[in-house]
Amino acid sequence: MTEEIMLGKRNFKIGRKPYVMGILNVTPDSFSDGGSYTDLDKALKQVKKMIDEGADIIDVGGESTRPGHVKISVQEEIERTCFVVEAIKEHFEIPVSLDTYKWEVAQAGIIAGVDMINDIWGLKWDDRLANIISKHKVACCLMHNRQQATYCDFLKEVVSDVEESINIALTAGIAPDKIIVDPGIGFAKSTEQNLYMLNNLEKIVELGYPVLLGTSRKSVIGNTLNLPVEEREEGTMATSVLGLAKGCSFFRVHDVKANLRALKMADAILKSNG
Repeated sequence: MTEEIMLGKRNFKIGRKPYVMGILNVTPDSFSDGGSYTDLDKALKQVKKMIDEGADIIDVGGESTRPGHVKISVQEEIERTCFVVEAIKEHFEIPVSLDTYKWEVAQAGIIAGVDMINDIWGLKWDDRLANIISKHKVACCLMHNRQQATYCDFLKEVVSDVEESINIALTAGIAPDKIIVDPGIGFAKSTEQNLYMLNNLEKIVELGYPVLLGTSRKSVIGNTLNLPVEEREEGTMATSVLGLAKGCSFFRVHDVKANLRALKMADAILKSNG
């Protein structure tokens, strides 16, 4: 069981408290905030706002991963993200994660100062990515995903898929204390499967690695509550609190202040012993 993980210069002690990853999409087409932070000044103001609200990590994304998104070139993704990463590192003392599954983008991001690669394909899209992460000794977040959302035994197969990603990382020489896993809510899963996964998050936690939960404003919340993207904050907070109770350690969200308050309250309740 991993007890702590180093991201940049910061040591995250697993279980000590919930940690919040603030989302910074520098894309024109993300489902929630596309186009909001493509300007550097606006991006840095948003980073400062998230840090002031208590963010522990900033996750920078240069290509939308929403269903039906338009794939962009490696060069365009590098141009969108690397100067933002450099600027964040210049102005703030906070670990930075880069949301990419392409080895060239990851390498450029690491050179720019990235502390973790957040891969929505769990090292299965590009077989060179694991070696880049290992070579530079940065951390990685391995998300569950698959090309076809077809399952015979859903939960068992999700756990097995995540174990495969972990084995790819370990085989490439990535240290166990540099690995975070993510159940991939909203990826290769129906609304019903997403809800079932949320109700069984402990199965991912039991693999022994810190778990990151990313549900912020996602369709499972919209479909369940019949709400548009801009009205999914309470639903996100509910999933964050549930995730904490199930053993998750990191929470990737758009609304840092609201989620952190909910998580702190839940953490106090869970740790109370009379």
